[in-house]
Amino acid sequence: MTQTNPAPGMPQDGRPPLTLYLAAPRGFCAGVDRAIRIVELALEKWGAPVYVRHEIVHNRFVVDGLRAKGAVFVEELDDCPDDRPVVFSAHGVPKAIPAEAQRRNLVHVDATCPLVTKVHSEAARHHENGLQMVMIGHAGHPETLGTMGQLPPGEVLLVETVADVAGLVPRDPEKLAFITQTTLSVDDTAEIVAALKARFPAIVGPAREDICYATTNRQAAVKSIAPKIDALLVIGAPNSSNSRRLVEVGRAAGCGYAQLVQRAADIDWRALGDLRAVGVTAGASAPEVLVNEVLDAFRARFDTTVEIVETAVETVEFKVPRVLREPA
Repeated sequence: MTQTNPAPGMPQDGRPPLTLYLAAPRGFCAGVDRAIRIVELALEKWGAPVYVRHEIVHNRFVVDGLRAKGAVFVEELDDCPDDRPVVFSAHGVPKAIPAEAQRRNLVHVDATCPLVTKVHSEAARHHENGLQMVMIGHAGHPETLGTMGQLPPGEVLLVETVADVAGLVPRDPEKLAFITQTTLSVDDTAEIVAALKARFPAIVGPAREDICYATTNRQAAVKSIAPKIDALLVIGAPNSSNSRRLVEVGRAAGCGYAQLVQRAADIDWRALGDLRAVGVTAGASAPEVLVNEVLDAFRARFDTTVEIVETAVETVEFKVPRVLREPA
């Protein structure tokens, strides 16, 4: 029997060599971690079931895990009974939702990310000062709906692209302010802001940008590894805005192929082709256990070397609402 020796540089077991560049920061941000903890604490305090309006965060693995503990996910407040607590998702809700919960005397807990709440406060302040809002965001996304729902109809104009800016018809071009969804592409948003300022020189912007630190940091990490890799894998849900932006950022930064996967089982190995270096990151609502699952899938196929590329250190923490820190 003839024995075939591995090619030069090939391990004895025949697995081809591969370098995995693991982006840092990646995965859970402080707002997501807080939102999940809120549901868990609500279950501990009041017992199951606890109702959650909309997915608490955009990740099926997380949602299924909380569902197994007794969380019931619904899309509307009408689906919640009067005698059980309800949690509002991390993306935020229109102003009418907590008002209706209060009218019904529902026990309710707001898990809106504090950085989204900051945008809500900006919108309310500008409205009080007589300014009409322009929101840069994605139509139909829960965060956009929640932010636009802070003000009366017609007070927030939505733009998604630079082209949309040309079609804006404000009430008074001299009395405008802009806000943004917190999970957008930093570069794309900068282009839209530039177009708004060019067309409406008097437009007022936020004191600090609305795109959150976690979104910014994860995009910067992807930009850092993009020149080193043949392909990029982003672990996240298809309805996760920040995860989808990471795919776009990777492509824009020079990565020839970028793939969004929810689990290791979703990896399209055929599309990845002949690889020498792959980047791996995770959206802000994807837990680290799914990152490890993907790494293990690569280790099973390749002789893998993992290099962590850290571009920022995150130390942000958000407290849970007081009602969950008090005895039942």
